[in-house]
Amino acid sequence: MGKLPFRGWGFMARYVLEVMYDGTKFHGSQVQGVIPTVQLEINKTLSTILRTPIASFGASRTDEGVHALCNYYHFDSEDELKPDFLYKCNSILPHGIAVKRICIAKDPEFNTRFDAIARRYRYRIYFTKNPFLYKRALYYPFRFEHPILHETAAIIKEYEHFESFAKRNAQAKTFNCNIIQSYWERHGSELHYVVEANRFLRGMVRGLVGTQLHMGRYGGTADDFRKIIEARDSKMAYFDVAGHGLYLENITYKDGTLDTI
Repeated sequence: MGKLPFRGWGFMARYVLEVMYDGTKFHGSQVQGVIPTVQLEINKTLSTILRTPIASFGASRTDEGVHALCNYYHFDSEDELKPDFLYKCNSILPHGIAVKRICIAKDPEFNTRFDAIARRYRYRIYFTKNPFLYKRALYYPFRFEHPILHETAAIIKEYEHFESFAKRNAQAKTFNCNIIQSYWERHGSELHYVVEANRFLRGMVRGLVGTQLHMGRYGGTADDFRKIIEARDSKMAYFDVAGHGLYLENITYKDGTLDTI
């Protein structure tokens, strides 16, 4: 890690951590009092190293059990970060979290959540019992029709309003999302659903996966799936797939937004 040029006392820099974590070790990503969460552990670690209370702000909220290969947290500090800062973070953080890199935002008003232009999730499914995939993917030992999954995944890209796939307690100002990618693919013995959008609603990816699997297992049609989307009613969708099959895989920002240090 390169050392930042010192800019003088009183200069407040906005730093950004790129992190990965095992969601089964925490009660979600967002701070919930003293309950163990990813953000709480990051705040505690930063506060210990910098010797002052630090509050971080996350790019994407993930529910309990949901993993992240890439999530971002920003925080402000007047301190010059030392070359061993990354090492210290990973030494203090619990085993379920790792900091991949540390960046500085060129814009001091940069926000990891609101400046993200795309987020990509991956949901992993396996069909034969495998102890090494336990809590890493969804065990789904049921027969179902695969072709309908490809139809429904393509249909998702035709729509913008996804109220049917938002959990009922979701406090969203808008239910519109711009879907960039939506497809199923084989990975060895696993089946993965990949979806990328400018934003997601709370519980949305699990709702999309659960509803598509329901179509395949119980003989639903493409028209049935369209009716669920167009109903704008979350009671018609299926959210009954485990969080541990879901991975926040990537978050995209505009080129030149962050400098790795």
